[in-house]
This record gives sequence, C-alpha cells and structure tokens, in this order.
Amino acid sequence: MSGGKIGWGLIGAGTVAREWMIDAIQAQGSCEVVSVYDIDRQRSEQVARDRSGARAEESVEALLANDAVDAVYISTTNETHAPLTEAAAAAGKHVLCEKPMAMNLADARRMILVCEQAGVILGINHHLRNAATHHAMRQAIQEGRIGKPVAGRVFHAVYLPAHLQTWRVKNPGAGGGAILDITVHNADTIRFLFDEEPEEVVAMVQTAGMAGSGLEDGVMSVVGFGSGLIVQMHEGFTVKYGGTGLEVHGTEGSLIARDVMTQQPVGTVTLRTEDGETELAIEHQNLYERSVRRFVEAVQGRGAPAASGDDGFRSLALSLAVREATETGRRVTIERPWATQ
Repeated sequence: MSGGKIGWGLIGAGTVAREWMIDAIQAQGSCEVVSVYDIDRQRSEQVARDRSGARAEESVEALLANDAVDAVYISTTNETHAPLTEAAAAAGKHVLCEKPMAMNLADARRMILVCEQAGVILGINHHLRNAATHHAMRQAIQEGRIGKPVAGRVFHAVYLPAHLQTWRVKNPGAGGGAILDITVHNADTIRFLFDEEPEEVVAMVQTAGMAGSGLEDGVMSVVGFGSGLIVQMHEGFTVKYGGTGLEVHGTEGSLIARDVMTQQPVGTVTLRTEDGETELAIEHQNLYERSVRRFVEAVQGRGAPAASGDDGFRSLALSLAVREATETGRRVTIERPWATQ
C-alpha cells in the first residue's frame, strides 16, 4: 500500500462508479483512486482528469499490473464479472464487485474459490443492506418488536431512466432484464432483514413495453422460508409513480418502510403495534461509503465486507431460482453455495 493508503483501480467507469463509488472511495481517509480503465477511453480519461493522481489505463491487464493498485472495483456488464474477478485475484488484488456477482452459480463458486486461494478479499457491492432504514428494521425484528415474522413484501418496481435503457433492456447476454438487475437486490435485502435463508420460490414475469426480445421488464415472486415466513417481491422497469418500500408483518406488529429501495440515504420506517404507530429513529448515511468502509476494514483485517462472496452467491441463487420458476411454472428450490460441485 503506497504511503499507507489503499490504492484503488476502477474497472469500469459507468454511472454507479462516477456518481457514487469514486466519492465513496475518496471519502475514506485510507483510500485513493489511482487507476481507471473503461472500454470508453474518453470516460477513463475524464475520470483520471477529475481525480488527481489517477491514471487512465490502456487495458485491464495494464491496470492489474500497476503496483499502486491494491484493490479493484468492478462495475462492468454482468457477464464480465467472473473473468475480471479471477484475473484480479491472480494479480493479488482485493475485489469489490458489483452485483450480480456472476451470470451463473458455477462462475460465482469459482470467484469465491479463486479469491480464497489467492488470499484476497472478495466483497459484493449490495449497497441496499447498508441503508440505515434496513439496519433499523433488522434490529427491530431481532429485538422481537413485531413478534415472529410471518409475512413480508418488497416493492421495488421503478421506471428505468432513459440513459440506463441500454444493455439492461436490450442484451440478455450481458445479464439484462429485471431479474438480474433488481430481483438480486431484493434477494439480498430479505436475507439481510430476516437473517434466514430462503428455501423455495414461485414466480411470473411480464414484458410491459420496455424490454427487448428475451428479456423481462417486470417480475413478481413469492419466496418461502423454513420458518414458515413468506415474502412477496415485485421488481420492474416500467412503474413511474409507485415508489418503493418494504413491509414486514409479525405476530405482534408490523414494520412499514417507504422510499427505502434506493441509492439515496432516505426513507422512513413506521412500527405499528396495538399501542399505535411509532416512527423509528433513523440516522441516514451514504450507503456506498458504508459499503466501502466495511470492505476496507476487511482488507485491513478488521472484519468482513458488508456483503461477502457467500452473500453474493446466495442472492444470485435466489434470483436464478426466480428465473427458473418463471420458465417452468414450478416451485423451485434455491441452491446453496456448496450443494453442487
């Protein structure tokens, strides 16, 4: 680590990287962005100009060969996550990868394994589990404030902005579609909230006018847990005015969260019991800064990433089970990380 700081290389300089992650990395006193590569050379050069000391690289190989790079943030299209993670691990770089971590479970398993073998940290950037609203809900559930959870609902159907209506709605090969773009968020969210692994799912998809051939722009599913808990999830690209939210209903109360499935540090959580309604105290903070901070602490040997490779695998497994359920019309069992070699 140069000068005691963790040097970051950006592989991909798209919307999330430029609008959120660069600032989140720079906000850590122990970090600096030193290298960037994007298939759009002008975008790499723009980031390098905006970030003093960063170098625009000609290739991924050049970035990984840069001795100043200790960790990489991967935010390329989904089908490239696995090979880029493997290359970074082989170069001895720690990896924070965007979700979904891979296109299939075999690749996800291999990503976890190669990082373990190389002795580098693998984190998956599931930013929503870093929301203060989600932490407050998880704590309330664990404290028994709603009794035993029996049902939940996630509504995360939004309108995809025009500048993002590219590969997400046009390219199945790049991992487009609402399932790999949004369902994977909700899969991680419900795992985090309930601290329990889902077991099975049923689902249906729709094409409501935005997605191209072979892709879905809306999906609804019902997820079952071993405890008897059931959770309904709704994701989509074509809902302009619905807002987002979470509901958790227990034997003794309910938690109602609004405007919380978002990159912004916003939203409210209301607790409803026989005593009436109480709004939970929320200390909002930047979701991406918390994600990077937890990853940096893991690199420094002080804990684990907010979402580990195992977390990334499990959210992907649920998402792919949703896809299988839509294709087969059957109830699908969710695969575990090491269930199949």
